[in-house]
Amino acid sequence: MADEQHQLGNSTAPALRFDLISIFPDFFSSLLAFGVVSRALKTGIAAVHTTDLRTFTHDRHRTVDDRPFGGGEGMVLKPEPIFAAVNSLGIAAKSKRDPAAETVILLSAQGRPFHQQVARELAGMRRVVLICGRYEGVDERVAEHLCDRELSIGDYVLSGGELGAAVIVDSVMRLLPGVLGNAHSAHYESFGEGFDASVQDSEVPLAVSAAGGLLDYPHYTRPPEFDGYPIPEVLAGGDHAAIRRWRRQRALEKTARNRPDLLTQASLSKEDRAFLAGLGFDNQTWPDAAEGK
Repeated sequence: MADEQHQLGNSTAPALRFDLISIFPDFFSSLLAFGVVSRALKTGIAAVHTTDLRTFTHDRHRTVDDRPFGGGEGMVLKPEPIFAAVNSLGIAAKSKRDPAAETVILLSAQGRPFHQQVARELAGMRRVVLICGRYEGVDERVAEHLCDRELSIGDYVLSGGELGAAVIVDSVMRLLPGVLGNAHSAHYESFGEGFDASVQDSEVPLAVSAAGGLLDYPHYTRPPEFDGYPIPEVLAGGDHAAIRRWRRQRALEKTARNRPDLLTQASLSKEDRAFLAGLGFDNQTWPDAAEGK
């Protein structure tokens, strides 16, 4: 089937539609059948259409690739079937697209890094088309004249763009209102947005560790002691203010240890800076909380 639709919920228009173009459309079956993506489809919040690129070929071998001009290793995806596949979706021409509503993206190792801010941007759109590259690469005319951007999910090379597309679909769909069980879940987590200052210390503590883009804090669940390893006492003490301070400090510590680059974008209070300095991390380029970022 050239275009297979996956929207299992009500008949109302979804908030967001993904179109995934690939020579292996069945690759996405498990992605669409489980977890938050399946929930988004069943509730009608989002829809996913998979398109088989080989449907848009015109030879008996269904050829989608050819040798590169100028020589070199590998094969290159041809422009004709990709242009035809995107045009079949009813997407506006590149020069006429509303950049706030729809976008065409090529998954490529040469693309800009995909991160949480890009996920939030895509979650605000109505239509996202993801083209999954394969082989040695994709004819450059696709990136130049059809796509709005190229995205990469990391500094490594995969056999194709399908895994990258799956990552983007999952990370974006969980940001759509109504998909997660708790409305705060996508806000207070690693790479989350700013701290909600309206939450008082006396209230049940929220996951404030993600404020301003820090990594999440450590999590513990029952039993309170396992194999001789107890949970931190503060988490069982019932002092919500103390729990929130502990979570904030552990998030700062984990971020400084594992992703110190994130601290250059975080909004840090004087207390945050003092805590990091006490751990041996001190950098005057870190922005103040009052400045925002």
